[in-house]
Amino acid sequence: MSTQVAATPARSMYARGVWTFGSTHFLNDLMTTGIVPALLPLYKAAFHLNYLQASLIVLVSYLTSSIMQPVLGIWTDRKSLVWLLPLGVFLSNLALALTGAAPSYIWVLILVGLSGLGSAAFHPEAARGTYFASGTSRGLAQAIFQVGGNSGQAVGPLLIPLFLLHTGIHGLLWLLVLAVVAIFLAGQIVPWYRDEVRSHQKTVRQIQGDNRWGGMILLVLIIILRSWSQIGVAAFLPFILQRQMSLGSAEIVDFIFLGAGAVGTFLGGMVSDRMSKKSVILTSLVGAIPFALMLPHVHSDWATAVVLLLFGFFVLSSFAVTVVYAQMLLPRNLALASGLNIGFGVGAGGIGAMVLGAVSDHYGVGVVFQILSVLPLFAAALAVFLPRDKRGGSWMSRGKRPSMDS
Repeated sequence: MSTQVAATPARSMYARGVWTFGSTHFLNDLMTTGIVPALLPLYKAAFHLNYLQASLIVLVSYLTSSIMQPVLGIWTDRKSLVWLLPLGVFLSNLALALTGAAPSYIWVLILVGLSGLGSAAFHPEAARGTYFASGTSRGLAQAIFQVGGNSGQAVGPLLIPLFLLHTGIHGLLWLLVLAVVAIFLAGQIVPWYRDEVRSHQKTVRQIQGDNRWGGMILLVLIIILRSWSQIGVAAFLPFILQRQMSLGSAEIVDFIFLGAGAVGTFLGGMVSDRMSKKSVILTSLVGAIPFALMLPHVHSDWATAVVLLLFGFFVLSSFAVTVVYAQMLLPRNLALASGLNIGFGVGAGGIGAMVLGAVSDHYGVGVVFQILSVLPLFAAALAVFLPRDKRGGSWMSRGKRPSMDS
């Protein structure tokens, strides 16, 4: 059974739309998942926080940007809320920049939470818009969109040594200009996107194939483990590297890790248009295992950089693929599929960051990396049981209904 819209002619990718969504994704994630973990040492010093309090900032950011994503996904699958696209990315940039003027730790949490809510409003709409603009190149289009976000995550840590170490936390106020750029970029694509949403709502009843909730639940569990691993490394890497290098150098190594993830995301998305998406997901996680296991045991600067580069490449090479795969699993609820994938998984990573912060306070940051090193192994074991798909986005079946064979 196919999960495509019945009688819908194939069309080429709408490049302007895909690159617009990718660019706004860059600005959104730069000011949320990108810079927030990297800012923890500065927040910690400015407000005299312990590790648990510092990691609570990440938790607030990720929970607000994620828990609301499935909720908004359900809502936007039923109604045309295209205005959430420009409003969301504007709020995520504005609120985070204003933490540069926060008078207290509580205000940092409030503003970070508002930034997360903006991100939650942006992501389901942008991911659905990318789906509409993708044409027959869904893996490639989703890769461009996700690389935009991953590149924002990678550039975020670079702002610390290049800019914020010189200006202090108040330098974040200069980033208010990004909020203006973001709302302009997102706003100019809204007319096209509104027409696409209305057209999709008229044809959604023609979609063949039911939502496959069993496969979606399993995929979410895999995403959670991957997110714990990625976010945990990004958040705690600067702390552990400060033992052997300066904070600025540690943030550059963090950039290497996240930048390699952006490259892996793009290549994984491209490959997924030519082979089964389950195979790409499984290969990504299996490939990450040896480098994850090496992480706690490398100590020289160059060895750390190499291991993190390869680990980041593999662990995130399935990022775009899991979004497309989720949309295949929930063909009737595209925004919900994106919200569960991007939102819930990232939010779970925020919870993991808080738990790991508590572990750091009691047992040290080194123990955290011991825990992080085994998460890709568990994720790969679960991925073996995902439903099989064929190249081109259809399911392997043994009859009239898609099977759940692994």
